[in-house]
Amino acid sequence: MPAPRSKPILAWEPAPYLVLLVLLILTGLVRPSSSPWLFWPFTVVLVAALAWLVVPLVRGRNERPNPDRWGDLSTLDGLVILDAPQREREVRTLLPVADVHRHQAAIDLARIHGGGEQHAVLVPRSSRWLSRRYRVGVQLVGGDRPRHAGFIADAAAEPWLDRIDELRGEGVFVRVPALITGADRPFGVDLDVSGLADALARA
Repeated sequence: MPAPRSKPILAWEPAPYLVLLVLLILTGLVRPSSSPWLFWPFTVVLVAALAWLVVPLVRGRNERPNPDRWGDLSTLDGLVILDAPQREREVRTLLPVADVHRHQAAIDLARIHGGGEQHAVLVPRSSRWLSRRYRVGVQLVGGDRPRHAGFIADAAAEPWLDRIDELRGEGVFVRVPALITGADRPFGVDLDVSGLADALARA
């Protein structure tokens, strides 16, 4: 089954706020003195929209899914990891991570705790806040906890996106070698995906 490329509209973060805003604007037109067939259904829809907004906020404080709704990992505990080690060859197959400029602090911490050469977990169905587009997130796992380093460009992820998305549905996440480049900010991150095809074929 093909991996989804974007979030359903109802799962998009601003959706309940937009619906509630429209309903609040309509409260200027629908008043208690309006016809019962209009007022009471409108009231039910307004209460449902409020619940749609509040319930995820309350649930989010008590439940912390891993990965969360944006694809960030809090820990590797409880996850099944499929390693895709680098293949022995003279020239590495390196894939640069995009959007690293937004995550320099996290990359710096990962480098401090885990060194310049470590591993990264690929998390399909990741996204930026307020974005509907799904991407493959990159979580550096050197050190004490995972740290978000950016995303893989859509074109680069396309050959194996459906397979790693299918594995995520089974609770399996792929881990590849990662190299943090640069001695100081701005850092870059390159992924060694030379063994990825073989690992996915065996999975």
